[in-house]
Amino acid sequence: MYSKSILVMAGLFFGVQALTAQISGKIIDASDGSPLEYATAALYKQANGDLVTGVVTSGDGSFIIERVKPGTYYLEASFMGYDTKTISNISIDKKQPKQDLSEVGLTFGNQLEEVVVQGQRATVLHKIDRQVFDSKKFQNSQGGNAIDVVRNLPSVTVDVQGGISVRGSKGFAVLINGKPTQGDASAILAQLPANALETVELITAPSAKYDPEGKGGILNIITKKGATNGVFTQINVRGGLPSIEPYDTKEAAQRYGIDATLNRRTDKWNLSFGTSYQRNDKTGRREGEVFVINQAEDKQTFLPSDGERSFDDVSYNGRFSVDFTPNDSDTYSLGFYAGKHTVDRLADIDYYDNHAISPIGSGNREYTFQYYNHNLRTRKGDFALGSFDYAHKFNDDSKLSTSLLYEYTFLGGPTYNDNLGLNDRNIVYQQEYNTNDNPLNGYRVNLDYQFRPFSFGMLETGYQYRNIDHTGEFVYERDGVLVPEFSSNISLERTIHSGYAQLTGASSKWDYAGGVRLESMDRTYSEELRTADPEQTYKYNFVKLFPSASLQYAVNDRTKLKAAYSKRVERTTTLKMNSFAEREHSEVFEQGDNQLRPEFIDLVELGVTKSLRGGNSFSATAYYRHVDNVINRVNTLAYEANGAVLDSIINRVYSNVGKSSALGIEIGAQLKPTDNWTNYIGANIYSYDIDGAFIFRHRDGVSRNYDVNSSATIYSLNLNSTYSFWENASLQFTFNYLSDTNTAQGEDSRFYSPNLTFRKSFFDDRLTATLQWQNIDMGMLDTNEQRITTFKENEFYTTTNYRYEVDMISINLSYTFNAIKNKSKFIESEFGKKEF
Repeated sequence: MYSKSILVMAGLFFGVQALTAQISGKIIDASDGSPLEYATAALYKQANGDLVTGVVTSGDGSFIIERVKPGTYYLEASFMGYDTKTISNISIDKKQPKQDLSEVGLTFGNQLEEVVVQGQRATVLHKIDRQVFDSKKFQNSQGGNAIDVVRNLPSVTVDVQGGISVRGSKGFAVLINGKPTQGDASAILAQLPANALETVELITAPSAKYDPEGKGGILNIITKKGATNGVFTQINVRGGLPSIEPYDTKEAAQRYGIDATLNRRTDKWNLSFGTSYQRNDKTGRREGEVFVINQAEDKQTFLPSDGERSFDDVSYNGRFSVDFTPNDSDTYSLGFYAGKHTVDRLADIDYYDNHAISPIGSGNREYTFQYYNHNLRTRKGDFALGSFDYAHKFNDDSKLSTSLLYEYTFLGGPTYNDNLGLNDRNIVYQQEYNTNDNPLNGYRVNLDYQFRPFSFGMLETGYQYRNIDHTGEFVYERDGVLVPEFSSNISLERTIHSGYAQLTGASSKWDYAGGVRLESMDRTYSEELRTADPEQTYKYNFVKLFPSASLQYAVNDRTKLKAAYSKRVERTTTLKMNSFAEREHSEVFEQGDNQLRPEFIDLVELGVTKSLRGGNSFSATAYYRHVDNVINRVNTLAYEANGAVLDSIINRVYSNVGKSSALGIEIGAQLKPTDNWTNYIGANIYSYDIDGAFIFRHRDGVSRNYDVNSSATIYSLNLNSTYSFWENASLQFTFNYLSDTNTAQGEDSRFYSPNLTFRKSFFDDRLTATLQWQNIDMGMLDTNEQRITTFKENEFYTTTNYRYEVDMISINLSYTFNAIKNKSKFIESEFGKKEF
């Protein structure tokens, strides 16, 4: 019924359109030709200046104003942060019912004359549904990866483990050039060279045309592109000096890499090839304490530790894409990507002689033990992806597009856990080994259509099919003997069908967008032990509506108010559903929940943006986020198969623990005290509450209840200050700070990192050298350090302090052989990296 109505509506629209006049065009950034989405095209009568109507541009910057009566008009093209451009004497009559204004280029406002920083872009531009950040403003990221870019955004924080959060949530989606990926955010961003990024779009309340995944919203990564034909070649080389502090590690961290991009563009063809090799090691130490109370046996265990915790991170890949545009109506794109990523996490920990067991409440030791634990965990990810895209633009400016993607991924890697003599490493107390092989096949098909059935807006509709088939084979050995109760096979298959409809438009000072997405998901998870136990299958299905709406009102040319609502979902992964314990290291078993439910999120936000004179600007957004079925990693006591407590081991379990809410305000400001000194400040403060409980069923058959109640006020600050000495040299200081953060069972301490970067260009900007001093400490600060604490009264208390490398010095050299801008676009992982 719905599809028939659409066809009837479209037929009426096409029939009427031939009898009416229209004005069309495309609004772009005059500096680089990139389209400006959600820019405003307002039509006025030439004679008296009366407003006739207004529309907003689509994703490619295009607009159409229909049913225009004969007469003479002028059009104003505007976008916040850019100078308004007026096109006069637009004549409409019966002989010329259509006027194509072609490209309307807007220039960024507040340009300065006869100063070094003439024509600089703002750090951030505000659109109706997103904030757009210029990655080139964050010089401290050069030579690094996309994580080094996004850590500068107002609501983004990165903790000591490299975990990324948006408004306090680690669950968010990543798009690459507008294409969805279903990968773990940190893993995806870690493989994207920072030098290849043009902008980063932060979409905190996404519309219905996007997948509803990610409770923190969407990060859309836009790679460098341009509109000029020719050949573009760029090579980036990076190297880091040895660690200033040794950290008593077996090997020194290595940091170096090379990335090359070749792009050939003509009027019809765009061919791109890229390859990279990156080594991004991280050196550090961990100091911890575990305190376990065994009520059943009247004993308590104290387990202090200290040792190395470092990461060897190696990735290399090749990527290729080709775009073919035979005419103004059709575009074909083909892409291929293959790569390897390996992370070796080494935790060599000393457990000293004050490791003791005594009666509860007593200092009398019944047992003491000291040993050395060698724990090496290797996590591998091999990817092979292919995609095909096709788009057709009709004469009436409606557009049909389709996209196909297939991915094969191999995930896995072994963990070695050896308990040896503290002083004599030839003494072997226990050796454990576990591995997993996780091949994954993923598919995605998109079909989208946009047209303009109404004068007041554009209608976008689409359908998407997604499928993931992920299997896992887990082997667990102790002292060379298979342990069947910890060895298993698992399988996750998830199929999603979804369709959406969205209306976008503008009227006078109002911009608006509203839509709904209908989604059907079928999930089947199966698991079996390497025993006589039969395979167990768990199904979870839903059919849900995901509505969204956004509204923006222009108080004047410099001030805008906005409001938005979005319903989201955070899906479960195989990693968090595997209910069989994996030995993470000497102190920890880690496992998931085979009946884990997705999180469902409601988000509301209200905001104001204000553009000030002299290149200054201000924005503030208040938001409220409510989450059902909150998934948290919760600690419990570990038990043997017979129900006995494992005195020195904690069980980490992923589980639905209840509900959470976050109420906060996000603030961003760009300040220019002088022509050559620019500051960007982003801050976020919010109250976060978790309220609920979960039931954990151990193998002994006894259920244990755990209450989860936690609340705190959390804040973060990101500062970026840049001083330009002369035309081709600048110094930038950045400071990222995250306050104490509450978790389901404890607290993560504050975490901060100051950085200093000097940048100089040579040879007419073809060669750029960037010298970086990262994690400034100088032996006086606690930079790049964070303490993680969890506890449950009368059961356990754990605290671990992670200290990672400080005062890191590195240099990045970037050489461009051609003057034109890059037009390279590469596909990224859709499914597999989420499990990395």
